[in-house]
Amino acid sequence: MKYFAKIRFLGTGFSGFQVQPDKRTVQGELTNAFSEYFSGAVKITGCSRTDSGVHANEFCITVEAEGASTPADKLPLALAKHLPSDISLIYAKEAPCDFHPRYDCVGKEYLYRIYNARVNSPFEVDRAFFLPRIISKEGIAKMRDAARYFLGEHDFASFMASGSDVESTVRRIEYLNIEKNGDVIEIRVFANGFLYNMVRIIVGTLVEVGLGRFSVNEVEEIILAKDRSRAGMTAPASGLYLNRVDY
Repeated sequence: MKYFAKIRFLGTGFSGFQVQPDKRTVQGELTNAFSEYFSGAVKITGCSRTDSGVHANEFCITVEAEGASTPADKLPLALAKHLPSDISLIYAKEAPCDFHPRYDCVGKEYLYRIYNARVNSPFEVDRAFFLPRIISKEGIAKMRDAARYFLGEHDFASFMASGSDVESTVRRIEYLNIEKNGDVIEIRVFANGFLYNMVRIIVGTLVEVGLGRFSVNEVEEIILAKDRSRAGMTAPASGLYLNRVDY
């Protein structure tokens, strides 16, 4: 049987999603848990690769287990005692044989959280980017103005980590929203696909706009340059969450 499932995980203790030799990964823990439950070999396929330290509020997988007969709606509770505390299985259903969680995806939403205060909070450690230099209301307004340049279809080569191997660096961003509530800045971005470190570089660039290191108009120039060296810093992995996956 093939299952489609949604999971959540806290990425702090993982070296990303994909299995790696001698490293703790989300895929590795899922494989161990499902293999133990089904008492046999399983194949786990994910909707995306995530870096070490990146979290997920919604991450989609398929689970293939020969001879499995457990009703899909029973899996979340059945797997709970087999999974570590930093992974939860929250939803499952039967999947068509030809369904692929990565290639059938039409878009993803990422959430990026910044804790913007003079002193860090212990509750935000490894769950947000701690930024002790305060971004003013005017700075937030500038970030929102700059965010408009990212909307639509563009070549995002300036926002891709070096060494990436992709056929095209063109992606379409549907929305990029910035909200500040108290000490927390939340940035939500939805696109039909993302390049390696794309969200973290966009966030880093917007932060530098907010701090006055880039002007609003420079963002358009950075996009058109198709040159990673022109864009801002790569924001830390700890603030990034895969938030929603659309099919």
